[in-house]
Amino acid sequence: MGEGLLGGFLGGEQETLETEPREALAGAEAFASAIAAKLAGSDPGVARKTEEFLHDQAQLLRVQKKHLEEEHELRIAHLRNQLREERVRRAGLRLRLGFQLFLVLVATVIGAGILLLLRDAFASREVVVEPFDAPPALVAQGATGKVIAAGLLDELHRLQSATRTAASKRKLSNAWTGEIKLAVPEAGISFGELSRLLRARFGHDLHIEGEVVDTAEGGLALTVRGDGVPANRFVGKATDLGKITNDAAEYVYAKSEPVLWAYYLTSHGRDDEAMRFSRAAFASADNADRPYLLNTWGNATADIGKPREALELYLAALKLKPDYWIAHNNVMQSYWALGDEEGAWKAGENLRRAAGGRPGRSPETYYQNVDVLTWNLGSWWESQVADADATGGVGSAVGGTAAITLTDIAIRLHDLATAKIRLQALKPDPDDASVAIMGSFLRGRLAAESGDVAAAVHEMEAFGAAFVDPFVVFNFPGYNCWTAPAEAAAGHLDKADAVLNSAGTFVDCYRFRADILDGRGDWARAQKAYAEAVALAPDLPAAYYSWGLALARHDDLAGAEAKLQAANERGPGWADPLKSWGDVLAREGRTKQALEKYDQALKLAPNWTQLKDAREALTKQRT
Repeated sequence: MGEGLLGGFLGGEQETLETEPREALAGAEAFASAIAAKLAGSDPGVARKTEEFLHDQAQLLRVQKKHLEEEHELRIAHLRNQLREERVRRAGLRLRLGFQLFLVLVATVIGAGILLLLRDAFASREVVVEPFDAPPALVAQGATGKVIAAGLLDELHRLQSATRTAASKRKLSNAWTGEIKLAVPEAGISFGELSRLLRARFGHDLHIEGEVVDTAEGGLALTVRGDGVPANRFVGKATDLGKITNDAAEYVYAKSEPVLWAYYLTSHGRDDEAMRFSRAAFASADNADRPYLLNTWGNATADIGKPREALELYLAALKLKPDYWIAHNNVMQSYWALGDEEGAWKAGENLRRAAGGRPGRSPETYYQNVDVLTWNLGSWWESQVADADATGGVGSAVGGTAAITLTDIAIRLHDLATAKIRLQALKPDPDDASVAIMGSFLRGRLAAESGDVAAAVHEMEAFGAAFVDPFVVFNFPGYNCWTAPAEAAAGHLDKADAVLNSAGTFVDCYRFRADILDGRGDWARAQKAYAEAVALAPDLPAAYYSWGLALARHDDLAGAEAKLQAANERGPGWADPLKSWGDVLAREGRTKQALEKYDQALKLAPNWTQLKDAREALTKQRT
């Protein structure tokens, strides 16, 4: 029973010594002394043995204590080593992750570069002029193959620039609307060379190459060829390398892009060539190109004074491509040039329907003809300013520059200050007869608006004498009618009659004839002429307006108001009928309504001095 108690005590002490060695050792020695003292009284032998046993146990505890202290130091060192290893391992992991990320980034960049090269290759539409072969004699003079290729490149750039407007109208996507480059071979396999190889394999580039050789006659022969461009030889004198290069460039351009070449010919006055080329190219052209060739064919035909034949070609183009907005515009122009202004107005309505309304899919600039006919001056001005801004101030329409159109509109708006500024932008152009001819017209109209009768008749007579160029006649139909009022104002009634008798079936001519008849006191014939003017184009406002003014002069205020209202309904963008309507209302004593008409007119023609004066006078009279 004592041993069991002792074993229990020792077992408990042993566990304590393992966890707390120093405290356990001191406790064991104290415990041994206490047990020995207690047992000594009952049995000295047992006490001695117990003391020996406990001494041995104490010795064991000392050994264990030393072992635990040494093990503790080893564990601490091991833990420190583990911590250092963990730090090294983490640093290694970070380095490995960084390196992997770097590799991924490099692979991504390379992959993106390859994808970009592939995308550029598939989308590439460039004209690449390879260096030409040249004879030693030319090379010795500095005319190397690279120099000759550069000369051809310059000519192609010139042709491309001259037809850029036509290309943008058509929304082409081919080599000629992209870049034209001179190929320079690279050494080794670089990204540039890889890009070139990919473009050659997957792109749509047009490669031009050739050579120059001496001829037996002592001249030069330049041969050019390319993708889809059959080889052709151009021969000339050794001093004519520039002309030979120009001829070769035109050949390449015509063969590779027939539509743009046809536009180039018509825009440079080479109408006979344009007609022949368009007619010949039409038969073998792609279906997508045929409407455009018909249009250029029509342009060239109109320019030589055949508007009816041109109209047939424009209508044929619209059958192939109903959303060909330029052709719609040209159809209007043709009807107008033929003296059928009502037909031109109807063609404008066809354009509006085809475009899904206005504004719609058609650019606003292609409503210019119907805007002129309906005196929709605000919209006409905005579309032409936008067109001029988009083309560096030139304008995309044929027939002079944007300065002609904008000056014309400003005069019709009675904004004489703006008209004078715009007229100053009209610069002489020896290659465009319309500039000089229309310059005389605009100066004459400006003088007439300013009340300078002598200057007006001088300029208008110069205009009338020059108004025989088929190109100008087609693009500015009926403008010669305006010479008659200037002649009549100067008292040249015979000249006015001569102009009107030969000018054609235009509303302006008919209404001006009626005005002149009324000025002569022949009111009966004047009214008949006004009615004829209305019958020519019942959907246009100008004849109603002139008739309304005449009725007001004859004190038929109710009749005048009816005609001016009809003019306003057909030309809501025209200030003149509203101003004259206000004048009639003021004469009737309907001041409030008159001021309302003046205010409506001022929104359309804010710089019209006479309109401002009339409103101010009526306002003072009312107060």
